[in-house]
Amino acid sequence: MQTNFTAEQLTDPHVAASEKILRKCVHCGFCTATCPTYVTLGNELDSPRGRIYLIKDMLENGRAADAKVVTHIDRCLSCLACVTTCPSGVDYMHLVDHARAHIEKTYKRPFMNRFTRAILAAVLPYPSRFRLALKLAKIGRPLQGLMRAPALKPFAAMLALAPKHIPAPSPFSLPAVHAAKAEKRGRVAILTGCAQPVLDPAINEAAIRLLTRLGIEVVAPAGEVCCGSLVHHMGREEQALASARANVDAWMREIEKGGLDAIIITASGCGTTIKDYGHMLRLDPAYSEKAAGVAALAKDITEFLASLDLPANVPKGLTVTYHSACSMQHGQKITMAPKQLLKAAGFTVREPAEGHLCCGSAGTYNIMQPDISAALKVRKVKNIEATKPDVIATGNIGCITQIATGTAIPILHTIELLDWAYGGDIPQKLRGFPLA
Repeated sequence: MQTNFTAEQLTDPHVAASEKILRKCVHCGFCTATCPTYVTLGNELDSPRGRIYLIKDMLENGRAADAKVVTHIDRCLSCLACVTTCPSGVDYMHLVDHARAHIEKTYKRPFMNRFTRAILAAVLPYPSRFRLALKLAKIGRPLQGLMRAPALKPFAAMLALAPKHIPAPSPFSLPAVHAAKAEKRGRVAILTGCAQPVLDPAINEAAIRLLTRLGIEVVAPAGEVCCGSLVHHMGREEQALASARANVDAWMREIEKGGLDAIIITASGCGTTIKDYGHMLRLDPAYSEKAAGVAALAKDITEFLASLDLPANVPKGLTVTYHSACSMQHGQKITMAPKQLLKAAGFTVREPAEGHLCCGSAGTYNIMQPDISAALKVRKVKNIEATKPDVIATGNIGCITQIATGTAIPILHTIELLDWAYGGDIPQKLRGFPLA
């Protein structure tokens, strides 16, 4: 794609980076076939190619974002299916990140939209605030049906997504060192996270139990915070970078203290962001090198387990349909490890049709774009249920929360099934289900 940026514009490193990305696009349109919003809405401007045109026009002309640009950029899930499909290697992820930051700086949203986004940014990344919000949701749930006005739809979506039962705080979410229970063969840090330990603390509990049984010392470092992805995708760059710096500091302390073989992440959305810390902090001389080192150590839990020698297990007679989160398959390019681990652990593994399409969760997308999200959820659940599984497995808490609202089939994190297969107790969600 030909670009027409001025020399002065290109002195801005963000603009210069986006200009290089734009030049790679050849207008081929392959991305439209795998873009969930284009497939759902059929609007060219709701495809990656359409959004690229809008971003190019906005940046080249040095214009503030307008309502048209914001509408179509806001509808992007950042699922990155287009990146997987693109034959030209267009780095759409960093281009749309730049567009969102530009929108945040130059566009004044309607009051209720600003208010909703401010609440999400002030609550979701903080476990104690998020837990309180979920408790308050129980009080507000009876009002859900009254929230039909467009400006109130996000609040109705929040209430619909809020679980009826909130798990008790887990001691595994506290800073601690979990000693290896077999001959020690490694030391890792684990990301505690923000929303996940509130919604489903059993995920990290299972990861820590399994890793320590396999001889891995697991550190939950003091000073960890939200990875920053939730606010990063809202264009709130300073808040996202502050989180990234805090995490880099926390993990660097552990590296200096006793070394780390990996930084384990059990939420693939967080993993995609943490693996991008080197890029996010590339312009910060105090953090660029450290951030790149941390990003290189970041591993999804299944990615790390695939590097260990695990025994083949006797089949459990359980059929598991594996839903590959977008952040796993498109963001981190991890496609085989989770399925191979489940098969080796004795499960029969199936995959749904249209596995490349997003379930509609995408961070806060199912709150801010509830109608599109709901359509994608229905499509995803239909494809999953067609495989007739006993259990659904995935690697991201957002997908778990989203899909669980659309089906009665139990959905768990992959690590919960692996922990059970390799000596742990049966996961709580499977107790009482008539499994094969």
